[in-house]
Amino acid sequence: SCCSSTRASAPRTCGWLAREPLVTMNNMNAAFRSAVSQYAQKPRVMTHAQRVCQLYRRALKLTSSWAVDREIFCDEAEKLRAQFDANAALDPHSKKALVLVEKGEAMLAKNVHPDPYICPYMPGGTLYMRNPPLPKVVVKNWEGDDLEDEQLVNIDMTPSRPGVLGNAGPVFVNNATKSIL
Repeated sequence: SCCSSTRASAPRTCGWLAREPLVTMNNMNAAFRSAVSQYAQKPRVMTHAQRVCQLYRRALKLTSSWAVDREIFCDEAEKLRAQFDANAALDPHSKKALVLVEKGEAMLAKNVHPDPYICPYMPGGTLYMRNPPLPKVVVKNWEGDDLEDEQLVNIDMTPSRPGVLGNAGPVFVNNATKSIL
């Protein structure tokens, strides 16, 4: 075939590129990592309250992925809320509070849905970037005099506001894992 080598230990070559080896997995991963490093945002340092709220929200989303009926989801959401309310009075700096949050995060990681529900307009959704808004230059017939400043939009096409988390500039979307880096 075109992409075969004569020896098993020699690097794979392809026809007209006989002198240059094909890109190895390590090279691709290094190139991919360098591209992502330009867009990846630094992880936020969260307070205990933010961590608990994020855990609760992620648990609700996981529950909605597993529930087949809205009534089942509502029942499971009430049970979940009762679990969070039972420990709401704990001191945020106590060891027990930290252990409960870590156990909750471990439970979420253990019960991940193989095909989670994704909002249609988010990356991986059915409507993601289906109809992106046209630039105002096109809409205004290429007249540059009366153009307003183009409003920045977040990745889910909602208006971007200064100082809000979504207004971090360009982002990298990993379509394999359906996540924003």
